[in-house]
Amino acid sequence: MVPSIFGPDFAHTWPIYAIGLIAYLIGSIPFGLLLTKIAGLGDIRNIGSGNIGTTNVLRTGHKGLALTTLFMDLSKGAGATLWAGTYGPDCAWIAGLCVVLGHIFSVWMRFRGGKGVATTFGVIFALSWMVGVAVAAVWLVTVLLLRYSSLGAIIALPLSPVTLAVLLEAQRNGSLPVWLPGDPSHISLFGLLAALVLARHYTNIRRLVQGTEPRIGLRRP
Repeated sequence: MVPSIFGPDFAHTWPIYAIGLIAYLIGSIPFGLLLTKIAGLGDIRNIGSGNIGTTNVLRTGHKGLALTTLFMDLSKGAGATLWAGTYGPDCAWIAGLCVVLGHIFSVWMRFRGGKGVATTFGVIFALSWMVGVAVAAVWLVTVLLLRYSSLGAIIALPLSPVTLAVLLEAQRNGSLPVWLPGDPSHISLFGLLAALVLARHYTNIRRLVQGTEPRIGLRRP
């Protein structure tokens, strides 16, 4: 379900909008673009797929730079969500959505941006580490076996709301022996974020069907 901030009983509207705006601005920081420019590699938007994310930064041949981009994009998703969560679960819900929207529609890039995969993973890890580990494992296995980063995200992220629902039910029944961070409202958030990421991958899905999607480790011409 959607958090209660959208209901008539929410008495303090402006703080949630402020948190959402701050999270959006954090998400809008295009680390892939900034890091490649600082490294003297030019504009990442003119390299490979033109995306500002980790996979395209990897196509520059600089693995350390790609790992740094991954870490920063994960961190902004997790950091914004954890910070907002100190004000309550509803605030974490809004921040998780807005930080990913910021990455996808960056105000600093004329409302263009990346595909939101790493930032979404950061949000998921912040809200439910067990779900984060599960979907990251699915992504990693897919990438290692098939060498498609996009396919890993397409398969893994839609599993996040289902995984959380199953784990919460297991915890409620007493069959889960460890404490599980997570809230039922996060199921809707994970589903929404997965839908956003899938929508951003429509060209990748088309190339996967056509057999023209580039694999990790191969530079695009």
